[in-house]
Amino acid sequence: MSTVAVTRMIEAPVAAVWNVCTDLARRHEWLTAVTRVEVRTAGQFGAGTIWRETRQMSDGGEITEEFRVDECAAQQRFVVTSPGIGADYRMTYTFMPIVAGRHKGSTMITAIQDGNPTAPSGRFLALIFGGLAAETAEGALRRDLDDLAAAA
Repeated sequence: MSTVAVTRMIEAPVAAVWNVCTDLARRHEWLTAVTRVEVRTAGQFGAGTIWRETRQMSDGGEITEEFRVDECAAQQRFVVTSPGIGADYRMTYTFMPIVAGRHKGSTMITAIQDGNPTAPSGRFLALIFGGLAAETAEGALRRDLDDLAAAA
């Protein structure tokens, strides 16, 4: 299993950051790599919510992944899972208010991605390209959090 974690301070209150991050219908408007989002479940964002997200890859191609919210504590944390090709992914997003100091009223958000190979080819690729895959995942998470900061 490989784990990548990225933390970023966003100069907006937790409620605003949470609202932008969990508004699936508008994700494609603020995530620069996302070209379209299809929400598959009705109702508010929470455990059981499912959506499909299409991203533009650096090579010009596109990839569509399905995400499912497994855990959700509003304005605190949510966990999504996504089955991949040869690996399953689990992403945990944690929202912490900054309550003192120069950035009081801002939000510290942490995104953690765990990848678990599910097929022999996935285990082989993780062994060979593990560091490169982690760098790629870290870069994507950083870009997403930068986009979130700009939108919030």
